[in-house]
Amino acid sequence: MELLDFFISSAHAQQGEGAGWTALLFPIALIAIFYFLLIRPQAKRAKEHKKLVSELAKGDEVITQGGLLGRITEVDETFITVEINDNNQVKVQKNAVSQVVPKGTIKGKADPGEAKKASK
Repeated sequence: MELLDFFISSAHAQQGEGAGWTALLFPIALIAIFYFLLIRPQAKRAKEHKKLVSELAKGDEVITQGGLLGRITEVDETFITVEINDNNQVKVQKNAVSQVVPKGTIKGKADPGEAKKASK
């Protein structure tokens, strides 16, 4: 018995080529799991938000990421002006809009047909 046999079992030393491709299975499976559980859903949400931002128009009622509810009065290339009430208007980036709500939400009388459109 040699001195190295104590540290390395002879079975590991004789395995050789067979373990090469099976050792790659775990990292490949891990990458696939991360893709389907993390990367793909995030990319889908980003695509939907980009579409929402590009379709913003004057008169839409929106909620910002900060929680402000208001009606869009002006649309620029990167900014929108949101009217919170009759006296207050706030200029925010388009990307700060988290969702478009049905028309009439501010007054508390939303049209049921508009709610179905906004939820799609």
